[in-house]
Amino acid sequence: MINKNGNLFIISTPIGNMNDITYRSIKILKKIDYIASENYKNTLKLLNKFNIHKSIISFHQHNELINTKKIIKILQKNKNVALVSDAGTPTINDPGFYLVRECHLKKIQVIPLPGACAAISALSASGIPSNKFCFEGFLPKKEKKRCKILKKLKFEKRTIIFYETPHRIKKSLKNILKEFGPNRNMTIAREITKYWESIKYNTIYNFYYKYKNNSLICKGEIVLIISGYVKKKKNKLSKKIKKTLSILKSFLSLKKTALITSKIHNIKKNNLYKYLIKKQNNDKTLKLLK
Repeated sequence: MINKNGNLFIISTPIGNMNDITYRSIKILKKIDYIASENYKNTLKLLNKFNIHKSIISFHQHNELINTKKIIKILQKNKNVALVSDAGTPTINDPGFYLVRECHLKKIQVIPLPGACAAISALSASGIPSNKFCFEGFLPKKEKKRCKILKKLKFEKRTIIFYETPHRIKKSLKNILKEFGPNRNMTIAREITKYWESIKYNTIYNFYYKYKNNSLICKGEIVLIISGYVKKKKNKLSKKIKKTLSILKSFLSLKKTALITSKIHNIKKNNLYKYLIKKQNNDKTLKLLK
């Protein structure tokens, strides 16, 4: 229910499929007085689909501070305002933070209406742990700044979520591979809820290799989800064992190399095989990045 005093409603809008908007959101949009919108055209399409006619106030990153004051004055006159972003949940990597904070300071009620969010939708379908995660928004455009951010996150234990664009994805994948290594699991989700929706799970190395060889499509809106850092167990392989592995793998397959070395040095075959696979992936990564 809408109170007599002005309220700010945070309304999530579809990120692709128009039918993802909630019944409650449509009901509120029909009742409020004004809509503060990041993208006039997108909002108008949504309103027209559901036969809603409201006054729209432009509200984007370039006029957020100025129009926050304007909207506060409207709210203080006991008018109700809905905040909507270009798509998805407002304030999540979109304008609105200053307005929401100002409403709290002015004792104006803020009411969130749950709905679509690309980061959360992609995470739920990623196959990567979602009990603990951090959202980092878009990676910086410049490579130097991008690498600096990635270095800071290299030992982050939580799942990491980024947004990325098609024209930067190749460079970002290369930087991620260089900083995080080849073996971490990763999910690339693109065009969530849209016709060309694609959610793929693989290692960082395999994603970069496929993209470099033009076998991975990365068009549209992209969400990158990377598994968190796991502390490696200390390598207990002696120099003698490593030397044996090095000699045998020149003549045999990795499985046979692991098997024979395990018998020579009385060590578990699986541990040796895992070591060989990781070393092979690291060697491939170094060649790929050159």
